[in-house]
Amino acid sequence: MLKVLLVDDEMFVRKGMYELIDWQALGMEIAGEAENGLEALKQVEYLQPDVIITDIRMPILDGLELIQAVANLPNLEPVFIIISGYHDFKYAQQAIRYGVHDYILKPIDDEEMTATLQKSAQMICNKRKHILLAEEQVCNIMLEDMIKGQVQKEDEHRYAEVFGINRHSGLLIGLIELHTGLELRKVTLHRVRELLHTLEDDDFNIFVIEEQRGRFAMMLLWKEQPTNRNVEDKIQRMDRVLSEQLNVDFGLYPGTLVSDMANIPRSLTEAEEAARHKYAEHGRVVKYAEVKDKPLYVFNVNQEDVDPVILSLEERDHTACHTMVDDMFKLFQVRRFSPQAVTGSLLRCITGIMAVVHEMGGTDSGLQRLKALAEQSHERWNLRLLKQAFWVALEEAEEYIAELRLEQSKGDITKIKRYIDTHYTENISLKSIAALFYMNPVYLGRLFRKSYSQYFNEYLLNLRIQEAKKLLRQTDLRMYEIAARVGFQNADYFVTQFEKIVKMSPTAYRNFLKENGQRGVL
Repeated sequence: MLKVLLVDDEMFVRKGMYELIDWQALGMEIAGEAENGLEALKQVEYLQPDVIITDIRMPILDGLELIQAVANLPNLEPVFIIISGYHDFKYAQQAIRYGVHDYILKPIDDEEMTATLQKSAQMICNKRKHILLAEEQVCNIMLEDMIKGQVQKEDEHRYAEVFGINRHSGLLIGLIELHTGLELRKVTLHRVRELLHTLEDDDFNIFVIEEQRGRFAMMLLWKEQPTNRNVEDKIQRMDRVLSEQLNVDFGLYPGTLVSDMANIPRSLTEAEEAARHKYAEHGRVVKYAEVKDKPLYVFNVNQEDVDPVILSLEERDHTACHTMVDDMFKLFQVRRFSPQAVTGSLLRCITGIMAVVHEMGGTDSGLQRLKALAEQSHERWNLRLLKQAFWVALEEAEEYIAELRLEQSKGDITKIKRYIDTHYTENISLKSIAALFYMNPVYLGRLFRKSYSQYFNEYLLNLRIQEAKKLLRQTDLRMYEIAARVGFQNADYFVTQFEKIVKMSPTAYRNFLKENGQRGVL
């Protein structure tokens, strides 16, 4: 509630103000009243009112003299509203010069006074917001200075005074890292502060700044050196509050407790080191004290471990690909890969897949998810989100590679048919042609049937039989000679297949032509 001081030498005016205005509705209360300026000045010093409503003409110390006297008091800037029975321009002019908010003539109109008080309340509110904002900005800068070790020795006492640090204090720096992956989810500094402030008490405070988007540095301050149990309790409660209220994945990385301002940067370095172990540890909270003696693996996975993943993707072996990705991410945790090593390993996979796509005539536009993943820094990820996003990106890549192969195959199958039409008299087979065109025989068989509505062997046999019929019509070659010319290695097998297609033997077909005098016609 805003405090109001009423100053008027007429008691009935002061009492009337009590009844005239709905003070509670305005968020105000009358904290005191005085019948002259001198009495009011004394009350101002201990009441520290937000609004002073004063008459001008009063004994001992008039209204304008009161305003001037209050202006000389330190740390006081109340809003003045003058009420007067005199419409004197000189008074009004001087009042404005002293910074009076409004000048109201008696008799007081309740609507006019209410409107004036509403404006005064809004002005006070805005002023306080600006003051708080300025103070907050200064505190942010000072906190950043302390965390980064940029406080000069001669300034340490001033910083300690602002934050309430004394020689018995315990200090700890921690990092909060929001894990949103590719989602653009914003959690504000205000929201984080709001949640963490619920953990504060008379002996414990938390100060927070946002280092970069989604990454917050905090200073935990105990007025007295806490026990390890107390520190552990605060960290556990912090984890619980954030997990219940943020509705987003995050990591919490505390450094160790220090006892003076000079060692705050060391605690930050420890928190940053703890964050580097996030892919190696289970759970959201990674404490420096628990990982400091555990070395991280800083190299990428070997190319021979990446190649099978890419191969399974090309072959659309979904099960094998899924298993290998699972194994890779287990390896990241078991061998304690650093964030940079995890990023480098995935980039090795991604560049390998992109190379395959480029060789097939594709472009990066068909690999949007892989491309987006490659461009991400590791700060916004935990291992679960990273694996999930990587797998979705691989599925997109698998579909794109299949589309490219289909496009290629449309051109390849035409070349293959042209090759069969030219070389059908030779000893060719589905397997030999597949090898010649670097294709899987089963895949080629399916593609041929899909493209020409008949099986490969059926098409080849029909070609050979048609050529055999032509030779029977136009030559006197023997059966074994015709069989060899059209690609059959065995004359008996040729006869059997001919009968199957033409419904008569080659000899019967030739005799039929002779009998009907239609050689070269049928």
